[in-house]
Amino acid sequence: MRFPRRSGILLHPTSLPGPHGSGDLGPEAHRFVDWLAEAGQTLWQVLPLGGIGPGNSPYMSSSAFAGNVLLIDLGELQQRGWLGADDIAPVPGLDAQRIDFGAMVSFRMERLARAAARFASQASADERADLEAFVQRHADWLPDYALFMALAEHHGWRDWCEWPDGQSSRTPQALTSARAAHAERIAFWTFCQWCFFRQWQALRMHAHARGVHIVGDMPIFVAYQSADVWARPELFELDSRGRPTIVAGVPPDGFSATGQRWGNPLYRWSVHAQGGYAWWIARVRRSVEMLDIVRIDHFRGFAGCWEIPASEPTAQKGRWVPSPGRTLFRAIADALGPLPIIAEDLGVITPDVDALRHEFAFPGMRILQFAWGEDDTAERRFLPHRYEPDTVVYTGSHDNDTTLGWWASAPESTRHHLREYLATDGRAVHWDLIRAACASVADTAVYPLQDVMGLDGAHRMNFPGQPAGWWVWRFAWEQVPADTAARLRRLCELYDRL
Repeated sequence: MRFPRRSGILLHPTSLPGPHGSGDLGPEAHRFVDWLAEAGQTLWQVLPLGGIGPGNSPYMSSSAFAGNVLLIDLGELQQRGWLGADDIAPVPGLDAQRIDFGAMVSFRMERLARAAARFASQASADERADLEAFVQRHADWLPDYALFMALAEHHGWRDWCEWPDGQSSRTPQALTSARAAHAERIAFWTFCQWCFFRQWQALRMHAHARGVHIVGDMPIFVAYQSADVWARPELFELDSRGRPTIVAGVPPDGFSATGQRWGNPLYRWSVHAQGGYAWWIARVRRSVEMLDIVRIDHFRGFAGCWEIPASEPTAQKGRWVPSPGRTLFRAIADALGPLPIIAEDLGVITPDVDALRHEFAFPGMRILQFAWGEDDTAERRFLPHRYEPDTVVYTGSHDNDTTLGWWASAPESTRHHLREYLATDGRAVHWDLIRAACASVADTAVYPLQDVMGLDGAHRMNFPGQPAGWWVWRFAWEQVPADTAARLRRLCELYDRL
């Protein structure tokens, strides 16, 4: 699907300002939308909106369908009378510049529990009816998710295969008993999802009113410790005890000499095919209901996956195995029609990956930081003069260093090539790359907010292959140069992106 010519900003909502330890869906998110509109930006790429997993990553969520309850705006719950003013007063340990996940998670989850309890005792008939309607609309995933979260909590967040036999194997008697025993926490997790989706739809409606569309990420794989794998183990490569036999990752590359062992269980594609890819159709349908554009992470995995024996500690001893991408996307297209999908075609891209993307008219991605260095011909496809219009160009992504951080460590050959190609001295290289992206023939240009703000590598969001210490960056409005919105808008005027 071709997109209109436009541009936008990449920012995970947790990086927004706010008083409760991380960004959320509240007033600062609405303010950011207003700023985007002022700056002529018509896209906000939010990355995944699911719950966080190991390393605080939203790419390892406890559900492919649920929202991140830590993004719920506590202020809105206070306005509804479910929290008091004292409940939402900031406490020590909630850093305004970086996320302290220990302090933030504890604070937010405790307040959500208070709100759920007050809702249970004080909610109006209309509020209860709205919650019930939400439960009915999401009946295909919500009951399993809420029960999974209640049980995972009860068992100290141990892997579900270590739960008592009846619960891990989902015998009807054990599930009935668990629903009765954990009814209060099931109600809590259900309430939280209702709050998330209410607030998300309000934010999205505000964005649409300001001419801003939402780009979100759909990771190709799901976490092992998730409601999805627990509820539908037959869809994944697991042994008789429910443990993964093979897991996902990528081979050694520039990010890691040992590759990246993500640990997600791989799909049992034959079972998906037998069911007409119904699980995937439901997943994509839910994504396009929530988002305006869906970026599929690790698109090359739909042509072939790097399969790693689960017993291996690194990704080095893996192998490429084919995936049924063509039949999968044909089934999705037959069910849902043409879809607004971006294919993240980075990494080891072979002709079959390109063929799959072109067959379904999914725009691919280009990262400008990868373009420079005349001796590295493998990355010359990232140079702007080689783009197809049906492309999404980024200065960098959430997985890259900021442009200033990258430039500080770039070899002189890279610097020389960029300076010569862009006819610049490189003193404001972040704006050089923003301008190059905006001026390119690519239909879509996206810039991480860190690059727009001119921030160095201390503000990097993530580092692939490093499991801890990331996803903590936040910004403050006073850090945004006063002329930034006008500068971005002028570039959009010059290069027809308004």
